[in-house]
Amino acid sequence: MTINIIITFCILILLAYIFDLSSSRTRIPSVILLLLLGWTTNQVSILLKITLPDFSPLLPVIGTIGLILIVLEGSLELRLNHSKRVVILKSLSGAVFSIISLSLILAYVLSQNSPQSFRILIINALPLCIISSAIAIPSASHLSKRLKEFIIYESSFSDIIGVVLFNFFITNEVLNAQAFANFFIELLFITTISLISTIGLSLLLSRINHHIKYIPIILIVILIYSISKIYHLPGLVFILMFGLSLGNLDKIKNKKWSKRFHPEILEKEVAKLRELTAEGSFLVRALFFLLFGYLIEIQEVLNKETLPWSIGLAAIILILRSLQIRISGLQLSPLLWIAPRGLITILLFLSMDTSMAVALVTKSLIIQVILLSSVVMAIGLITTKDSIADVHQQTV
Repeated sequence: MTINIIITFCILILLAYIFDLSSSRTRIPSVILLLLLGWTTNQVSILLKITLPDFSPLLPVIGTIGLILIVLEGSLELRLNHSKRVVILKSLSGAVFSIISLSLILAYVLSQNSPQSFRILIINALPLCIISSAIAIPSASHLSKRLKEFIIYESSFSDIIGVVLFNFFITNEVLNAQAFANFFIELLFITTISLISTIGLSLLLSRINHHIKYIPIILIVILIYSISKIYHLPGLVFILMFGLSLGNLDKIKNKKWSKRFHPEILEKEVAKLRELTAEGSFLVRALFFLLFGYLIEIQEVLNKETLPWSIGLAAIILILRSLQIRISGLQLSPLLWIAPRGLITILLFLSMDTSMAVALVTKSLIIQVILLSSVVMAIGLITTKDSIADVHQQTV
């Protein structure tokens, strides 16, 4: 039995790797294939009458680790310089516009069917407003450098802003001046912790001589994030700051105080950490979507009651994204299509207490929106010629 599980696990991950490799050519997001593979695995186990344990408690754990690694991987790839100022501002403003406008529209729609408070409606709307960097970043791998950078920044900002706002509404039952004051104090506190932690981890990375050094560093990063979550601090801010600091070491090379960090050594170590993070991110992301696909029931996907709402929501997402891209002065295609929902949406939905549930926002709706947004992205990328991305670039 143990050997069979190991063989099955290896085959599934290797198939996930093949999906990842082929996605740049087929333009089909690997998440769709992973969900289908996970669901097929479940059907085969039922057909063969193989009894497996309940994997559902593992989903939030794997998802949280995946979120940390994905944001860390993305932030390590980002470069901060004067030439990036425009793309950073456009991606940040786009992420803010998308989350705020869509959450308000969804809250209004939900209020027509559920007489809940504004806070509860926003909590239910926010998970559906966040672009999934776990899906968007890999799907943008074949795009031009500038468009890929925009997607990395936008989806990373969307993750962070969405999670921060979600936690803010979850932890504050009364939205008043005191709640906002506490929020800014928490933001200042996590920024201070991030600076201290980044300095400490950078020193460790440059000075540890043991042949095992990257796993302890990643575990410390996960530990700091987890502790920050206990105290309702925006831990993704720490992940972003840590990754950006290590990914932009060239900015401190000429500083006298930088010699303490041994920048030449640290730069090599960061390159290896980046590779390990990318490998770990792929593995955890694949496991998450395989497991989520395994837990999907076909009745949830084909739920006729929520399907019209899911299609309507997907249409609203595209309309608002079209408006956002035009305001930003960016090329409409292929950016219009790259607004998938995924890992963050699932994690936030699972973290909501049952007392906060709104009748319309169900597991079926979440699954359908994730699948629809991924399918729309796949169709959009398949029909978008490479020449559009490479030749007709606009200044981002």
